[in-house]
Amino acid sequence: MKRWIGIAFVLGILVGGLGVMRSQQAATATQRIMQFENDDVKVWKSIVVPNAPLSMHRHEHGRVIIALRGGTMKIVEQNGASEAHVWDTGKAYWLPANAPGTMHADVNAGDQPMEVMVVELKKDK
Repeated sequence: MKRWIGIAFVLGILVGGLGVMRSQQAATATQRIMQFENDDVKVWKSIVVPNAPLSMHRHEHGRVIIALRGGTMKIVEQNGASEAHVWDTGKAYWLPANAPGTMHADVNAGDQPMEVMVVELKKDK
């Protein structure tokens, strides 16, 4: 019986350690984690760390940004123009579809990871 308790204890420590390692990795790499998708909407969580911008991309449809961990996101257009968006933790924001033929990169302008939930509509009104 004591042996099984010891094995369970060791397994608990190993599993806990993996969870810590995973959360540390999340804090050091920009990620996009799918949450839900159907014919109407696509939902993902983005974790954007400083000095690890998202690659150039575009959004064909409008989207709601919900700041789970806020900060300042710099949106850099492919032509070099940029604008800063300050997203407060716990608040939601609307971003329209990108203009045709444009692309942008998202850059965390702060010194802490930002975490946002993105709800992108797949259909126009």
